[in-house]
Amino acid sequence: MTTKLSTSRAGLIGQARWRQIAIPLFFLLLGIVFASWAARIPAIRDHLQLDAATLALVLLCGGIGAVGSFPLAAWLTGHYGARHSTLYAGLALLVSLPLLGLAPGLWSLMAVSVFYGAASSCFDVAINALGAQAEKDAGRPIMSMLHGWFCVGTFSGALIASGIAGLGIAPVWHFLLVSALFLWPLYAAYQAMPDDKPEHDPHRKIFAIPHGHLVVLGVIGFCGAIVEGSVADWSGIYMKDHIHATDGGTPLAYAAFAGMMLSVRMVGDRLKQRYHARRIVALGTLGAAVGIGIAVMAQSMGVAILGFAIAGAGVAAVFPFVFSAAGRHGSTALAAVATLGYSGSLIGPPAVGFLVHGWGLQAGLAFLGALCLAIALCSSRAQWLE
Repeated sequence: MTTKLSTSRAGLIGQARWRQIAIPLFFLLLGIVFASWAARIPAIRDHLQLDAATLALVLLCGGIGAVGSFPLAAWLTGHYGARHSTLYAGLALLVSLPLLGLAPGLWSLMAVSVFYGAASSCFDVAINALGAQAEKDAGRPIMSMLHGWFCVGTFSGALIASGIAGLGIAPVWHFLLVSALFLWPLYAAYQAMPDDKPEHDPHRKIFAIPHGHLVVLGVIGFCGAIVEGSVADWSGIYMKDHIHATDGGTPLAYAAFAGMMLSVRMVGDRLKQRYHARRIVALGTLGAAVGIGIAVMAQSMGVAILGFAIAGAGVAAVFPFVFSAAGRHGSTALAAVATLGYSGSLIGPPAVGFLVHGWGLQAGLAFLGALCLAIALCSSRAQWLE
């Protein structure tokens, strides 16, 4: 009997520990998957012999999948609850990553990119709904910390990708390893989470277009998504083609960007309490514009990495503060703002790709600097961003 009680107690303690780390682990997983794909884009581009315009079409497909699936994401969280949605979308995400590396040609890569975009956006909305509820239960800001765990994933994922690429390992084996390593932790974290109760109100909207002040939050998120997504997808290309970095060196610009985002997000909640979200976002994105300018003018790898690092610090607060503000209005409002915000992932990287194709890599980056200035202006007037 004593042995059974000890085993039961140990199981409860283990479950409690998993419950504490479950939501941060979900954000970490999304970050590692995101960085793994972004860091190996140059290798996949070279393998399939894609030019800038064709690569832009592939990225456009990912954006179409992401934005087009937001009504599905809102329905999943409303019908099954955020906990179950996290598992379903997470499994789809782990399946989609190796398929990106297995794609034998342009058309198959475009199709898988749609699937990857849909899976990542559904997973993103579900874990942000979990985070918004956890923040409400805690009675204090924690969203910046949770998004910081996403940056832990992007930072470590980019560094790991740098090492793997330097060893000459093909992207498909890299992606298979990532998916295999996270399959069990995803399920264990899901099992440890308390079961949530989805709303079954037949009159409840599963999707809504942002309106009123939610539009302002969505526009800020929209521009932020363009900057974050475009740096992820094009910084490696910029480092390889313009700075002439090695295969192992190309992911380091994004690693610096993500690493500085991580550093700022770890203290973002305390900064928000002291200085207010609006001021932090406005000043930060002004600094990000300066960082992008440094990267545009860089002639060496070190200076370019420095510029991307400054830019990462500057845009770090945009997403967590926007999502925190939207999450206070419920999961449908969160999905609505996310729809407008993540539309930047539909427009941004492909738009930069077409700019690069017509005007060069530096013009594409300069466009991101201009967007940072637009975020600064918009957020300075957004009284709801608090």
